[in-house]
Amino acid sequence: MARLKNIEDLKNLRLLLKDETFKEDKERIRVCTGTACMASGARKVVDNLEKSAADKGIDVDIVKTGCQGLCQKGPLMKVEPTGYFYQRVRAGDAQEIVTNTLAAGFPVRHLLYRDSILHEPYEMADELPFYKKQYRIALKYNGVVDPNNIDHYIAVGGYSALEKALTGMTPETILDEVDKANLRGRGGAGFPAGKKWRHTVKAPGDIKFVVANGDEGDPGAFMDRAIMEGDPHSLIEGMLICARAINAGFGFIYVRHEYPLAVKNLKTAIGQAEDLGLLGDNILGTDFSFHLDLREGAGAFVCGESTALVASIEGERGFPRPRPPRLSEPGGGLWGYPTNLNNIETYVCVPPIIEKGADWFLSIGTKNSPGTKVFALTGKVKNTGLVEVPMGTTLREIIFEIGGGIMGNKKFKAVQTGGPSGGCIPESYLDNPVDFDSLRELGSMMGSGGMVVVDEDTCMVDMARYFLSFTQSESCGKCPPCRIGTSQMLEILERIVSGKGAHGDIERLEELGRLIQEGSLCGLGQSASNPVLSTLRYFREEYEEHIYGNYCRAKACNGLGRYRIDHTECFLCGLCKQACAFGAVRELKDKFFIDEAYCTKCKACYTACPVDAVKIEKVAGEAGKI
Repeated sequence: MARLKNIEDLKNLRLLLKDETFKEDKERIRVCTGTACMASGARKVVDNLEKSAADKGIDVDIVKTGCQGLCQKGPLMKVEPTGYFYQRVRAGDAQEIVTNTLAAGFPVRHLLYRDSILHEPYEMADELPFYKKQYRIALKYNGVVDPNNIDHYIAVGGYSALEKALTGMTPETILDEVDKANLRGRGGAGFPAGKKWRHTVKAPGDIKFVVANGDEGDPGAFMDRAIMEGDPHSLIEGMLICARAINAGFGFIYVRHEYPLAVKNLKTAIGQAEDLGLLGDNILGTDFSFHLDLREGAGAFVCGESTALVASIEGERGFPRPRPPRLSEPGGGLWGYPTNLNNIETYVCVPPIIEKGADWFLSIGTKNSPGTKVFALTGKVKNTGLVEVPMGTTLREIIFEIGGGIMGNKKFKAVQTGGPSGGCIPESYLDNPVDFDSLRELGSMMGSGGMVVVDEDTCMVDMARYFLSFTQSESCGKCPPCRIGTSQMLEILERIVSGKGAHGDIERLEELGRLIQEGSLCGLGQSASNPVLSTLRYFREEYEEHIYGNYCRAKACNGLGRYRIDHTECFLCGLCKQACAFGAVRELKDKFFIDEAYCTKCKACYTACPVDAVKIEKVAGEAGKI
């Protein structure tokens, strides 16, 4: 396609593509080809659809989109113009989809989503509870456009915000609009983007950088990844507008090397934008120039911290640096130049703010946290995947209405927000609104948007140990409070979950946690102890049971409790004896019993019993036996 010489060329191209690319009466299938659906066989589904349609002589447009959200039910697809939404599609379903839906207009009923076999299926995506309460801004074009086709993005209105920023706004009015919208950084800290941009503008010097943080090292978090894979041009447009506002000529997108699809799609998008004249020198015939490049990280969790990320882009080891100077100040940013750093989701929110205005954005969400937030809803919840909701939506709405409730209809226990450095929130706070300030008050944080739900079978002490083990292993080791403090906390937790907890362990954990928060150099170190401190705040009794009762109420930790067989429930199947490798399960004439002298508390008999006749009970007075 020819390079666009001016704004009028972009307007004319959009009008042309709008008529040609997405005709309303055209038969079209939008197939999710995000990472989760690709892992479930989406590529083979697409191939079979194309072959089946060709064999039937049906002209159908198959759009390979980014993540459509309901990852647990993939591969997903939407069929147009009928609007049918299919889930768990397999390659063998392609012929039936072509014959029944494309040729005859009828749904393939076994592919429709249903809450249970007793309920009628949902035919349209917007009827599903998972999608019904969502409001998409950052994920607006995920599931709509082909991320490898810039024509699709332009056809749905892409780069119109850049057009407005170049023709109808000055850098100052762009700053005013973003500042007025109170767009808070979606990377976790929640610092207003407009204020950060203004600080960079005021810095002396003609060379400035714009950087997008796509590192996203949190386990279970994949919001930024989904955007980079499914809608890279929204990110590019947001960075272009930021560059225009702060007079920056160069930019970098920092992305993990472990995200191969994101890397591939970003490189393709950057190349297409350069070929069309939307990146490079004198963009659309104006005096605005901006060059964008990609930098791949090695997967270090600490490189999600701003100064460590900058060091990594420069080719140095990803160590945090003391502040001041801040990144936005001389000496603090890339190669010493003032640099604006936001995460992916923050930049993607910028084009709709410029296009629709700050007042529109402020009308969504809450007063202090306007707009929406994308969460990766994972764990013991029925519908896992990407969820975008207005700020202020309650945890209960997200988990039980959008997420469909707890798997197996078990009891909800807690939700951990904010990634491995976040806190665990108990059931009593399910009706609290989700925004930056509310989560902070509960001892957790927004983070990058991870949301892990756990049920009654989860031990909160073991969960705290798991997340602390991650932050400890990912510590860069530069500052002693984080390096040594997390190791000491982990050592205590390992003892507690193995039944060797001692008097004073809880108080020592609290003391170490506070010292780590106060003494660590970077934000990641300062939040490393959050999982432990929050579980101590809300689930202290479980720590006490482990230490003083040698007991785990979730029956998740080995080596704790006293094992016995309830003879009123046992029906003498003998599976417990077969499972025991140590000969602890003995058989008498009419019953089985556990010999404590040989029992290693490995839980093999407990797991093997089909009727839950093996019981694990508290043991009093065991604390301090190390």
